[in-house]
Amino acid sequence: MPARPLRSALLVLGSTVCLAAIPAVAHAQPSLVILVRHGEKQPAPADDPSLSAAGVARAKALDVALTGTTPSTIVVSQRKRTVETAAVVQQRTGVTPTVIGLDADHVKHVAAAVMKASGVVLVVGHSNTVPAIVTALGGPKLPDLCDASYATMFLVVPGRDGQKAQVVRSAYGAPDAIGADQCQGMQAK
Repeated sequence: MPARPLRSALLVLGSTVCLAAIPAVAHAQPSLVILVRHGEKQPAPADDPSLSAAGVARAKALDVALTGTTPSTIVVSQRKRTVETAAVVQQRTGVTPTVIGLDADHVKHVAAAVMKASGVVLVVGHSNTVPAIVTALGGPKLPDLCDASYATMFLVVPGRDGQKAQVVRSAYGAPDAIGADQCQGMQAK
């Protein structure tokens, strides 16, 4: 595992261990939210493609990255690419994903579902929803992910008692191509 993602993961793990020592609050709230974009997709059909071979490999890499944890909740959109990305984790853990439709309030509905959960939550979204969900969970405002960016993973420890959320940007699986984070114009989903 490259040093940067390992350091990031260790930082979040340390934060999570510290949070475990805090007494439970009156309302449910996740201890850690892991947000990723779906894996690489087939070029067709344009409206709802399945994962490509690279996307299937990325889904397997996601499960490997999460080997040390079992999400209590998995959230996906109704698109095949998010469902297929989460499927390997679902098979290992037995956790059935919550499907939230892509509509004007998608980000708000995902954030609400996440904040009602407890434990570790995995969210598999899209290039334009993952950063917005990080923001909705109390993280900083982030730009959409670029079309060629698939390796990005956000680890969010939601804030408690008025504290800001802690956010770590990391990576998993095969690295994105050089320049994949340098995009202009329209973003892909």
